[in-house]
Amino acid sequence: MGWFKRLKDGIQTATKFKKETPDGLWHKCKSCGHLSTIKELRENFFKCSACNYHVRIGSHDYFDLLFDESSYQTLFDELVSYDFLEFKDLKPYDERLEAAMKKSELKDAMAVAHGRIGGHPMIISAMDFSFIGGSMGSVVGEKISRSIDFALEHKIPLMIISKSGGARMMESAFSLMQMAKTSAKLTLMAKAGLPYFSFLTDPTTGGVTASFAMLGDVNFAEPKALIGFAGPRVIKETIKRDLPEGFQTSEFLLDNGFLDFIVDRKDLREKLIQLLAMFALKGNGVSQASS
Repeated sequence: MGWFKRLKDGIQTATKFKKETPDGLWHKCKSCGHLSTIKELRENFFKCSACNYHVRIGSHDYFDLLFDESSYQTLFDELVSYDFLEFKDLKPYDERLEAAMKKSELKDAMAVAHGRIGGHPMIISAMDFSFIGGSMGSVVGEKISRSIDFALEHKIPLMIISKSGGARMMESAFSLMQMAKTSAKLTLMAKAGLPYFSFLTDPTTGGVTASFAMLGDVNFAEPKALIGFAGPRVIKETIKRDLPEGFQTSEFLLDNGFLDFIVDRKDLREKLIQLLAMFALKGNGVSQASS
């Protein structure tokens, strides 16, 4: 584990996005084609200034955005995936893991951090799509499990930021088992009266959607995030009907009761502070002391 603190104003991303796009270069919006400098994009919370499209960011970007003064302690960094099934498709799984670690500069598809948000202690588990599509393997499930244990021990809320293509096929049934494991462990949060916030970002799909991502006391998402289980093509072929406009977007899910609200990235920290204050006032045992 380690301590991190942002040294400059604005989000300072530690992800592949910053590595490949230094200040001064242009960014073309994936949604509307608007051109802006990387500096402008970063100062606008990595959102398009023309259409408000939310560019994907990594776990540490969210940590920088949310924690007070961007100061936080990372947890469970020692957990690393390995090829216990000796799985091989086009290339061995252990080679995929090595390549993913080198390319993303991450150890797996989830990072965990503990700090304060508006003075309230909190633990956040955030997924990284840049690591094998944010796929959920044994390490992701174990980090969520240990995050829950940490929250229970210190009597603090938990937030999971989902960004995933689903279960990691290279770990077979062990990956699918994480759906049951994480869902079961979250019942302990409910029994302890501790809040669990589920924040869904683009994309949140597959087994992640079918487990912990939809089990929050409060489920909320970024604008226009892709959220679903199976892909729209598979659904369309199964039900033999055309799908509604905007199907599987966060706005569609909000209209149909699957989300509590949608929050713009620039408002995320303030909204979270409001939620933490609200749950604390309800007297549900959430600790206000340093843990």
